Amino acid sequence: MKRVGHWQDFVSVALGVWLIVSPWVLGIHAPLQAIGDFVAIGVVLAAFALTEVFVPEAWEEWSELVMGLWLIASPWVLEFSNVPLAMQNAVACGLVISVLALWVIFTDSAFSGWIRRRSP
Repeated sequence: MKRVGHWQDFVSVALGVWLIVSPWVLGIHAPLQAIGDFVAIGVVLAAFALTEVFVPEAWEEWSELVMGLWLIASPWVLEFSNVPLAMQNAVACGLVISVLALWVIFTDSAFSGWIRRRSP
């Protein structure tokens, strides 16, 4: 039987789309690196999450976790932390993406089986 994606995948698709359009919706006229960061991560996140809806794989969740953590760190790494709206958008989206990815990783037995096997 074919596995169906998690509800978190649909939220991740929506977050990916939000990241793509958020610079214009929020009126962020921040440095180009902030806008590029949102659009690039948004495109990749939406593509991975949409793929996950139809073909769930653990690597996609782990990649989403990495993207979420990157978004959290990106305002300081890419030096746009002095633009509050851009920083808040990056951190908030990064936190939600990371939490959703961890949620699936630790609750789906197909993805977290190796964790349970390693625990005493």
